[in-house]
Amino acid sequence: MTAKPAPTLDHIEPASIGPRLQSYWDALTAWVQNNYVELGIAVVAAIIVFIALSWLKRIAARVSRESEHRAHVKSIIARTLARTSKFFRIMVSIELVNQIANAPATLADFIDILFTIAIVIQVAIWLREIILGLIERRAGEGIHEHDTLQSAMVLIRLLVSFALFAIAAIVVLDNLGVNVTGLVAGLGVGGIAIGLAAQGIFSDLFAAISIIFDKPFRRGDTVSYDNTTARVEVIGMKSTRLRALTGEEKIISNSKLLEKEITNNTLTLYRRVTFELTLVYQTPPALAQRLPEILREIVDNNGAQFIRAGFINFGASSIDFHLMFDIESDDVEDMFQARHNIGIAIIERFAREGISFAYPTQTTFTAAPDGEMIMPYAIPPGATAAPPKS
Repeated sequence: MTAKPAPTLDHIEPASIGPRLQSYWDALTAWVQNNYVELGIAVVAAIIVFIALSWLKRIAARVSRESEHRAHVKSIIARTLARTSKFFRIMVSIELVNQIANAPATLADFIDILFTIAIVIQVAIWLREIILGLIERRAGEGIHEHDTLQSAMVLIRLLVSFALFAIAAIVVLDNLGVNVTGLVAGLGVGGIAIGLAAQGIFSDLFAAISIIFDKPFRRGDTVSYDNTTARVEVIGMKSTRLRALTGEEKIISNSKLLEKEITNNTLTLYRRVTFELTLVYQTPPALAQRLPEILREIVDNNGAQFIRAGFINFGASSIDFHLMFDIESDDVEDMFQARHNIGIAIIERFAREGISFAYPTQTTFTAAPDGEMIMPYAIPPGATAAPPKS
C-alpha cells in the first residue's frame, strides 16, 4: 500500500492577487444583481432580528439590575441573556441573509466560519453565567457565607471560564479543520500536572466550597469535633477559624475538618437533661411510689417535656431515682435556665413532701468496756439496748 501524499497549499503568485480579487468582486456584483429582491428581503429581516435581539438584551439587563436577589432563577436568566454579545447578534443577522439570499459559495463558507465562531463563543458565555448563577443559588446569599463565597467565586469564575473557553477553542479549531488531538492531550497532561502540584491547596479549596454548598455549619454556629467545642468565626478558603469555649482560637484546614465527625450544637432541636436523685432509705415506700408523678408535675409546670422518671438502684447509702426531660429549644441559655428552675422546684417540692435527699453516710457501732453496745442514736420508746456481748 502506498502512502497518500501530504496535502499542499497552492502557490499564489503576487501578480495573480489582483485578478483574483477582481474575480471575487465580479462574482459578488453578479450575485447582488441577480438576487436583489431576495437580498433586500434578507437585509430587512436581518435588521429586524438584530433589533429584536438588542431589545431583548436591554430588557434582560434592566431586569438583572432591578433584581433584589441575584440567586433567583429569574435573575440568573436575565443576567445570562444580558451577556449576549454584539458580534453574535451581527453574525445571526448576516447568517440569516446568507440563508435567504443564496450567497456565493466562497462568501457563504466565510460567513459560516464566522457564524460558528460567534455561536460557540456565545454559548460558552451563556453557560458560564448559568453555571456561576446556579453556584450562587446553591450556596445561598446568607450573610454568614457571603465573604467566603465572594472569595471562592473569584477562583471558581476563573476555573469555569478557563474550562468553557478551552472547550470552545477546541470546537472552533475542529470546525476549521485543525487537528486538535495533540492540543487536547496537552491540556489534559497540563491539567494533571497542575492538579498534582497544587493537590493540598485544591483539596482545602474544594472542602471550603463543600462547606458553603452543603452547609454542615455556618459562621456563628457552635460545633464539636474530637475533644474540641468551639464557635465558628471564619470559614476561609484554606482553613476554618474557631473560638473555643475556653477562649483560645482554633485553626484547622478545611479538608481535615470535614474528615471528622462534627456535631453542630446550634442546630439542636431540643436539649435533654438528666437528674440523678438519691433519697434516704427511711423514705416511706408509698411516697417513693408517688415520686415519678411528683417529678412529672414539676417538669410540666416549668414548660419542659417529661420523658421518664423512676427507681434505678439501691445505693450504698441511698435509694437512687432517675429523671429525664427535654428542653425544646436550641438555645443553651434556655436549657440552663430551665434546668435551674426545675432543680429548685424539686428542692422546694421535696421539702413540702418531707422527702429527704441522701448523702454519703456511715454508721459506726461501739461497745462499752463491759461489752454493752452503745447505740449512736436515741433508743426509741419501748425498745431495749442490744444485749451485752458475751
